[in-house]
Amino acid sequence: MEQHLGTTLTATPLPAESLRLVAVSAMWVIPAPTSWGQQAKRLQMALKRLIDIVVAAAGLVLLGPPMLVVALAIKLDSSGPVLHVQERVGLSGRPFRMYKFRSMAVNAHVAKGGLANQNQADGPLFKIKHDPRRTSVGGWIRRFSIDELPQLFNVLRGDMSLVGPRPALPEEAGNPLSDYHAHRVLAVPGITGLWQVNGRSLLSFGEMVEMDIRYARDWSLWLDIWILARTIPVIVSGKGAW
Repeated sequence: MEQHLGTTLTATPLPAESLRLVAVSAMWVIPAPTSWGQQAKRLQMALKRLIDIVVAAAGLVLLGPPMLVVALAIKLDSSGPVLHVQERVGLSGRPFRMYKFRSMAVNAHVAKGGLANQNQADGPLFKIKHDPRRTSVGGWIRRFSIDELPQLFNVLRGDMSLVGPRPALPEEAGNPLSDYHAHRVLAVPGITGLWQVNGRSLLSFGEMVEMDIRYARDWSLWLDIWILARTIPVIVSGKGAW
């Protein structure tokens, strides 16, 4: 408080929110430094969602006829539904129904118990390279990840993204306080991701977890673009797809 010529002047601190923008002139307003990073992240997230919608919609239009052929082949190859619908855990731990082309016999879940000693995966995963439950068509569509094409519908719905952590099974995310679960649910699960372009089924569960956490922690639009660019040659090679 200062006193000049008999007049008392009181300096009142501005509210914190008022300090977020500093007017330099009538034409220039400089945001507080902390807002730039937040705005850039929001812009990247908006672009990510836009890319998801455009690519998923275009993919369903262009791949619609081949997907119908695959559906017919599955139906002719074995009895049962064309699609395999499974509950997975998404953003913020929200469950959703994930779609895939069915690649196994309809009683696969029943036969699983008798194959436990052949499981080649660790942790809560269950994978057998030459799984006897797999159908003839199923082996082919899994090798080239064609079974995952229906997940484009999940992307359109917003349950999944083109790129993200691996969609976890409910039993994988059973401990909501685990570091893995706490980090991975901060990102929308993806059709492809770091795990997809770095070994797929050849990775241990621990390595998949590490890559999921790394993606959620270090995400950027450029990381998504890099992963998408690497996904196509990985799919064509068929390495680690079983």
